[in-house]
Amino acid sequence: MTGAAGFLGSHLVDRLLADGHTVIGMDNLLTGAKSNLAHLEGEPRFTWVNHDVSRTITVEDPIDGVLHFASPASPVDYLRLPIQTLKVGALGTHNALGVAKAKGARFLLASTSEVYGDPQVHPQPESYWGHVNPIGPRGVYDEAKRFAEALTMAYHRTHGVPTRIVRIFNTYGPRMRPRDGRVVSNFIMQALRGEPITVYGDGSQSRSFCYVDDLIEGIVRLFHSEIADPVNLGNPVEFTVRELAEMVLRLTQSQSHMVVRPLPIDDPKQRRPDITHAREQLGWEPTVPLEKGLQWTIPHFRECVNA
Repeated sequence: MTGAAGFLGSHLVDRLLADGHTVIGMDNLLTGAKSNLAHLEGEPRFTWVNHDVSRTITVEDPIDGVLHFASPASPVDYLRLPIQTLKVGALGTHNALGVAKAKGARFLLASTSEVYGDPQVHPQPESYWGHVNPIGPRGVYDEAKRFAEALTMAYHRTHGVPTRIVRIFNTYGPRMRPRDGRVVSNFIMQALRGEPITVYGDGSQSRSFCYVDDLIEGIVRLFHSEIADPVNLGNPVEFTVRELAEMVLRLTQSQSHMVVRPLPIDDPKQRRPDITHAREQLGWEPTVPLEKGLQWTIPHFRECVNA
Protein backbone atom coordinates (compact mmCIF):
# COMPACT_ATOMS: atom_id res chain seq x y z
CA MET A 1 0.00 0.00 0.00
CA THR A 2 1.36 3.44 -0.94
CA GLY A 3 0.70 6.54 1.14
CA ALA A 4 0.43 4.32 4.21
CA ALA A 5 1.48 7.02 6.70
CA GLY A 6 -1.14 9.52 5.55
CA PHE A 7 -4.49 10.32 7.11
CA LEU A 8 -6.53 7.92 5.00
CA GLY A 9 -3.72 5.47 4.36
CA SER A 10 -3.05 4.81 8.04
CA HIS A 11 -6.74 4.21 8.76
CA LEU A 12 -6.91 1.78 5.84
CA VAL A 13 -3.81 -0.06 7.10
CA ASP A 14 -5.55 -0.51 10.46
CA ARG A 15 -8.67 -1.87 8.77
CA LEU A 16 -6.76 -4.29 6.55
CA LEU A 17 -4.83 -5.64 9.53
CA ALA A 18 -8.06 -5.96 11.52
CA ASP A 19 -9.48 -7.99 8.63
CA GLY A 20 -6.58 -10.42 8.94
CA HIS A 21 -4.37 -9.25 6.06
CA THR A 22 -0.61 -8.76 6.00
CA VAL A 23 0.31 -5.25 4.87
CA ILE A 24 3.41 -3.66 3.34
CA GLY A 25 3.07 0.07 3.95
CA MET A 26 5.08 2.42 1.73
CA ASP A 27 5.49 6.19 2.18
CA ASN A 28 8.24 8.79 1.80
CA LEU A 29 6.73 10.96 4.58
CA LEU A 30 6.50 14.02 2.32
CA THR A 31 3.08 14.76 3.81
CA GLY A 32 2.49 11.58 5.84
CA ALA A 33 3.58 11.10 9.45
CA LYS A 34 5.24 8.03 10.90
CA SER A 35 3.36 8.77 14.13
CA ASN A 36 0.16 7.67 12.38
CA LEU A 37 1.60 4.15 12.35
CA ALA A 38 3.47 4.22 15.67
CA HIS A 39 0.87 1.99 17.31
CA LEU A 40 1.83 -0.78 14.85
CA GLU A 41 5.43 -1.06 16.02
CA GLY A 42 6.11 -4.74 16.65
CA GLU A 43 3.07 -5.85 14.63
CA PRO A 44 4.38 -8.92 12.72
CA ARG A 45 1.87 -8.56 9.88
CA PHE A 46 2.92 -4.99 9.07
CA THR A 47 6.10 -4.03 7.20
CA TRP A 48 7.13 -0.38 6.86
CA VAL A 49 9.06 0.81 3.77
CA ASN A 50 10.28 4.40 3.40
CA HIS A 51 10.20 4.98 -0.35
CA ASP A 52 9.20 7.58 -2.95
CA VAL A 53 6.84 5.75 -5.28
CA SER A 54 7.73 8.13 -8.11
CA ARG A 55 10.85 5.98 -8.30
CA THR A 56 10.89 2.30 -9.26
CA ILE A 57 9.08 0.11 -6.71
CA THR A 58 10.54 -3.29 -5.87
CA VAL A 59 8.54 -5.82 -3.86
CA GLU A 60 10.03 -9.29 -3.38
CA ASP A 61 7.08 -10.94 -1.65
CA PRO A 62 3.96 -12.18 -3.44
CA ILE A 63 1.06 -9.74 -3.02
CA ASP A 64 -2.67 -9.91 -3.72
CA GLY A 65 -3.46 -6.21 -3.89
CA VAL A 66 -1.89 -2.80 -4.52
CA LEU A 67 -3.72 0.16 -2.98
CA HIS A 68 -2.32 3.45 -4.29
CA PHE A 69 -2.93 6.30 -1.85
CA ALA A 70 0.33 8.23 -2.22
CA SER A 71 -0.13 11.91 -3.06
CA PRO A 72 -0.27 15.30 -1.43
CA ALA A 73 -4.01 15.77 -1.01
CA SER A 74 -4.70 19.08 0.71
CA PRO A 75 -4.50 22.48 -1.01
CA VAL A 76 -1.67 23.64 1.26
CA ASP A 77 0.40 20.64 0.19
CA TYR A 78 -0.23 20.42 -3.53
CA LEU A 79 0.13 24.18 -4.01
CA ARG A 80 3.47 23.99 -2.17
CA LEU A 81 4.55 20.79 -3.95
CA PRO A 82 3.13 21.07 -7.48
CA ILE A 83 5.78 19.06 -9.31
CA GLN A 84 5.90 16.28 -6.72
CA THR A 85 2.09 16.07 -6.91
CA LEU A 86 2.17 15.67 -10.69
CA LYS A 87 5.00 13.12 -10.47
CA VAL A 88 3.24 10.88 -7.96
CA GLY A 89 0.05 11.05 -10.00
CA ALA A 90 1.87 10.06 -13.18
CA LEU A 91 5.10 8.17 -12.35
CA GLY A 92 3.87 6.90 -8.98
CA THR A 93 0.68 5.51 -10.48
CA HIS A 94 2.63 3.96 -13.35
CA ASN A 95 5.05 2.27 -10.94
CA ALA A 96 2.27 1.01 -8.67
CA LEU A 97 0.33 -0.37 -11.64
CA GLY A 98 3.53 -2.06 -12.82
CA VAL A 99 3.79 -3.88 -9.51
CA ALA A 100 0.15 -4.99 -9.74
CA LYS A 101 0.68 -6.24 -13.29
CA ALA A 102 3.88 -8.11 -12.42
CA LYS A 103 2.36 -9.74 -9.32
CA GLY A 104 -1.04 -10.52 -10.82
CA ALA A 105 -2.55 -8.36 -8.07
CA ARG A 106 -5.72 -6.31 -7.84
CA PHE A 107 -5.12 -2.54 -8.00
CA LEU A 108 -7.11 0.24 -6.31
CA LEU A 109 -6.52 3.91 -7.11
CA ALA A 110 -7.44 6.58 -4.58
CA SER A 111 -8.81 9.29 -6.84
CA THR A 112 -10.76 12.35 -5.78
CA SER A 113 -13.84 14.47 -6.27
CA GLU A 114 -11.41 17.12 -7.53
CA VAL A 115 -11.57 15.40 -10.94
CA TYR A 116 -14.94 17.17 -11.27
CA GLY A 117 -13.31 20.58 -10.76
CA ASP A 118 -15.78 23.43 -10.20
CA PRO A 119 -18.76 21.34 -11.28
CA GLN A 120 -21.53 22.54 -13.55
CA VAL A 121 -23.58 19.43 -12.69
CA HIS A 122 -24.90 18.95 -9.14
CA PRO A 123 -24.70 16.51 -7.46
CA GLN A 124 -21.84 14.90 -9.36
CA PRO A 125 -22.41 11.42 -10.84
CA GLU A 126 -19.50 9.29 -12.05
CA SER A 127 -20.63 9.92 -15.64
CA TYR A 128 -19.86 13.66 -15.34
CA TRP A 129 -16.56 14.52 -17.06
CA GLY A 130 -15.84 17.56 -14.93
CA HIS A 131 -15.04 21.25 -15.31
CA VAL A 132 -11.33 21.64 -14.56
CA ASN A 133 -8.89 24.47 -15.31
CA PRO A 134 -5.79 22.50 -16.34
CA ILE A 135 -3.40 25.45 -15.97
CA GLY A 136 -4.83 26.98 -12.79
CA PRO A 137 -3.08 26.60 -9.42
CA ARG A 138 -5.30 23.67 -8.42
CA GLY A 139 -4.77 21.96 -11.77
CA VAL A 140 -1.65 20.17 -10.56
CA TYR A 141 -3.77 17.98 -8.27
CA ASP A 142 -6.89 17.77 -10.42
CA GLU A 143 -4.99 16.77 -13.56
CA ALA A 144 -2.64 14.42 -11.71
CA LYS A 145 -5.64 12.43 -10.52
CA ARG A 146 -7.40 12.61 -13.90
CA PHE A 147 -4.26 11.26 -15.57
CA ALA A 148 -3.96 8.57 -12.88
CA GLU A 149 -7.52 7.44 -13.65
CA ALA A 150 -6.80 7.34 -17.40
CA LEU A 151 -3.62 5.33 -16.82
CA THR A 152 -5.43 2.93 -14.50
CA MET A 153 -8.14 2.27 -17.08
CA ALA A 154 -5.48 1.83 -19.78
CA TYR A 155 -3.79 -0.90 -17.71
CA HIS A 156 -7.18 -2.49 -17.16
CA ARG A 157 -8.09 -2.50 -20.86
CA THR A 158 -4.64 -3.25 -22.28
CA HIS A 159 -3.12 -5.60 -19.72
CA GLY A 160 -6.22 -6.98 -18.01
CA VAL A 161 -5.16 -5.70 -14.57
CA PRO A 162 -8.17 -5.91 -12.22
CA THR A 163 -8.49 -2.25 -11.26
CA ARG A 164 -10.74 -0.24 -8.96
CA ILE A 165 -11.04 3.57 -8.79
CA VAL A 166 -12.54 5.39 -5.81
CA ARG A 167 -13.40 9.06 -6.14
CA ILE A 168 -13.13 10.33 -2.59
CA PHE A 169 -15.16 13.32 -1.44
CA ASN A 170 -14.31 15.48 1.60
CA THR A 171 -13.32 13.16 4.43
CA TYR A 172 -12.47 14.08 8.02
CA GLY A 173 -11.54 12.37 11.27
CA PRO A 174 -8.69 11.69 13.71
CA ARG A 175 -5.13 11.86 12.30
CA MET A 176 -5.86 14.80 10.04
CA ARG A 177 -2.95 17.21 10.15
CA PRO A 178 -3.64 20.52 11.88
CA ARG A 179 -3.70 23.45 9.46
CA ASP A 180 -3.49 21.23 6.41
CA GLY A 181 -5.63 23.66 4.45
CA ARG A 182 -8.83 21.63 4.64
CA VAL A 183 -11.87 23.36 5.97
CA VAL A 184 -12.63 20.95 8.86
CA SER A 185 -9.12 21.00 10.31
CA ASN A 186 -8.76 24.75 9.77
CA PHE A 187 -12.03 25.57 11.53
CA ILE A 188 -11.43 23.25 14.49
CA MET A 189 -7.86 24.45 15.08
CA GLN A 190 -8.89 28.10 14.84
CA ALA A 191 -11.81 27.54 17.21
CA LEU A 192 -9.70 25.69 19.79
CA ARG A 193 -7.02 28.39 19.71
CA GLY A 194 -9.53 31.21 19.93
CA GLU A 195 -8.46 32.55 16.56
CA PRO A 196 -10.86 34.05 13.99
CA ILE A 197 -12.64 31.44 11.87
CA THR A 198 -11.58 32.15 8.28
CA VAL A 199 -14.50 31.81 5.87
CA TYR A 200 -13.65 32.24 2.19
CA GLY A 201 -16.20 33.91 -0.03
CA ASP A 202 -19.58 34.52 1.60
CA GLY A 203 -19.67 31.04 3.17
CA SER A 204 -22.56 29.89 0.97
CA GLN A 205 -20.40 27.44 -0.99
CA SER A 206 -21.35 23.90 -0.05
CA ARG A 207 -19.51 20.70 0.75
CA SER A 208 -20.37 17.21 1.92
CA PHE A 209 -18.33 15.70 4.75
CA CYS A 210 -17.74 11.96 5.22
CA TYR A 211 -16.38 10.51 8.46
CA VAL A 212 -13.25 8.44 7.88
CA ASP A 213 -14.66 5.13 9.18
CA ASP A 214 -17.52 5.35 6.70
CA LEU A 215 -15.13 6.00 3.84
CA ILE A 216 -12.81 3.12 4.77
CA GLU A 217 -15.76 0.72 4.82
CA GLY A 218 -16.70 1.83 1.32
CA ILE A 219 -13.12 1.45 0.06
CA VAL A 220 -12.87 -2.09 1.41
CA ARG A 221 -16.16 -3.02 -0.24
CA LEU A 222 -15.04 -1.52 -3.54
CA PHE A 223 -11.69 -3.32 -3.44
CA HIS A 224 -13.42 -6.68 -3.04
CA SER A 225 -16.01 -5.90 -5.72
CA GLU A 226 -15.79 -6.45 -9.48
CA ILE A 227 -16.36 -2.79 -10.44
CA ALA A 228 -13.66 -1.41 -12.76
CA ASP A 229 -15.25 1.99 -13.44
CA PRO A 230 -14.85 4.87 -10.94
CA VAL A 231 -17.16 4.93 -7.90
CA ASN A 232 -17.99 8.01 -5.81
CA LEU A 233 -17.61 7.59 -2.06
CA GLY A 234 -18.71 10.45 0.15
CA ASN A 235 -21.56 11.75 2.24
CA PRO A 236 -24.42 13.14 0.12
CA VAL A 237 -25.70 15.36 2.96
CA GLU A 238 -24.73 18.91 2.01
CA PHE A 239 -23.68 21.76 4.32
CA THR A 240 -22.59 25.30 3.58
CA VAL A 241 -19.17 26.33 4.81
CA ARG A 242 -20.85 28.81 7.14
CA GLU A 243 -23.03 26.04 8.63
CA LEU A 244 -19.91 23.98 9.28
CA ALA A 245 -18.22 26.93 10.99
CA GLU A 246 -21.24 27.50 13.23
CA MET A 247 -21.33 23.80 14.18
CA VAL A 248 -17.62 23.77 15.04
CA LEU A 249 -17.98 26.88 17.18
CA ARG A 250 -20.87 25.31 19.08
CA LEU A 251 -19.18 21.93 19.64
CA THR A 252 -15.88 23.45 20.76
CA GLN A 253 -17.66 26.13 22.85
CA SER A 254 -15.28 28.61 21.27
CA GLN A 255 -15.62 32.39 21.50
CA SER A 256 -13.99 32.82 18.10
CA HIS A 257 -15.77 34.93 15.49
CA MET A 258 -15.94 34.49 11.72
CA VAL A 259 -13.96 36.65 9.29
CA VAL A 260 -14.47 36.70 5.53
CA ARG A 261 -11.67 36.37 2.98
CA PRO A 262 -11.73 36.29 -0.84
CA LEU A 263 -12.54 32.94 -2.44
CA PRO A 264 -9.40 31.19 -3.80
CA ILE A 265 -8.96 30.78 -7.56
CA ASP A 266 -11.00 27.89 -9.04
CA ASP A 267 -12.41 26.94 -5.63
CA PRO A 268 -15.58 24.88 -6.25
CA LYS A 269 -18.88 26.52 -5.30
CA GLN A 270 -20.63 23.17 -4.78
CA ARG A 271 -19.44 19.65 -4.16
CA ARG A 272 -21.72 16.72 -3.36
CA PRO A 273 -21.50 13.12 -4.52
CA ASP A 274 -24.18 11.17 -6.29
CA ILE A 275 -23.65 7.82 -4.53
CA THR A 276 -26.31 5.86 -6.43
CA HIS A 277 -23.70 3.40 -7.74
CA ALA A 278 -22.18 2.84 -4.30
CA ARG A 279 -25.62 2.21 -2.81
CA GLU A 280 -26.75 -0.16 -5.57
CA GLN A 281 -23.50 -2.02 -6.29
CA LEU A 282 -21.75 -1.99 -2.92
CA GLY A 283 -24.69 -1.72 -0.53
CA TRP A 284 -22.81 1.23 1.00
CA GLU A 285 -23.78 4.60 2.34
CA PRO A 286 -22.45 6.72 5.21
CA THR A 287 -23.91 6.21 8.68
CA VAL A 288 -22.12 8.86 10.78
CA PRO A 289 -23.82 12.30 10.88
CA LEU A 290 -21.54 15.34 10.69
CA GLU A 291 -22.15 16.46 14.28
CA LYS A 292 -21.30 13.02 15.68
CA GLY A 293 -18.21 12.72 13.51
CA LEU A 294 -16.99 16.14 14.61
CA GLN A 295 -17.48 15.13 18.25
CA TRP A 296 -15.18 12.15 17.60
CA THR A 297 -12.66 14.30 15.72
CA ILE A 298 -12.29 17.35 17.96
CA PRO A 299 -10.37 15.48 20.74
CA HIS A 300 -7.62 14.67 18.19
CA PHE A 301 -7.17 18.36 17.48
CA ARG A 302 -7.26 19.21 21.20
CA GLU A 303 -4.23 16.94 21.57
CA CYS A 304 -2.53 18.77 18.71
CA VAL A 305 -3.17 22.14 20.38
CA ASN A 306 -1.86 20.89 23.74
CA ALA A 307 1.17 19.07 22.32
